[in-house]
Amino acid sequence: MGKNREEAMNDYTSLLEEALEAWNGTRQGVIDELDNIPADKFDFRPTKEVRSVRELAIHILEVAMMMTGELTRPDTNFTRVPWQKLLDMYAADAYKLKTKKEILPFMRKQIKEGTQAFEKAGELHMLQFIKRFDGKSGTRLAWLYHGIEQEGYHGGQLTTYARILGIEPALTKKIRGG
Repeated sequence: MGKNREEAMNDYTSLLEEALEAWNGTRQGVIDELDNIPADKFDFRPTKEVRSVRELAIHILEVAMMMTGELTRPDTNFTRVPWQKLLDMYAADAYKLKTKKEILPFMRKQIKEGTQAFEKAGELHMLQFIKRFDGKSGTRLAWLYHGIEQEGYHGGQLTTYARILGIEPALTKKIRGG
């Protein structure tokens, strides 16, 4: 039987804890989709204008690493340097990854370290206002959700790539019990 509203509300001790659970769930979905695609297909791209499987994985990591680094700083300001420079400041280790065998463990390590960094920063820090990329003010927590959405978006691309390759996506297998 399902939980009543009061019991469900007591599952989390903070808004940050709830957000981090969402991020970890989204990341696990991305990892499952990447794990489902054969290593020899990591350079596949549906057209020359889009990222390959490997490039999508690296992009997910670079944004997550930048997001973690910037949002846990005391002086977050996403307009302080150009976008690519922000990514480069945080993602040098991700840019070195070349194979599925390197990428999957790194994805697991990054989400664990990122979660710990946000927990250390604390919920009050995450509720503070920052300067967003568009110059407007918003909370760090809202931008964390933006980062989660970004990972989910690219996870959807990976499922599309799998379908194009004739592979049943990991989530579809899971839903069917496979």
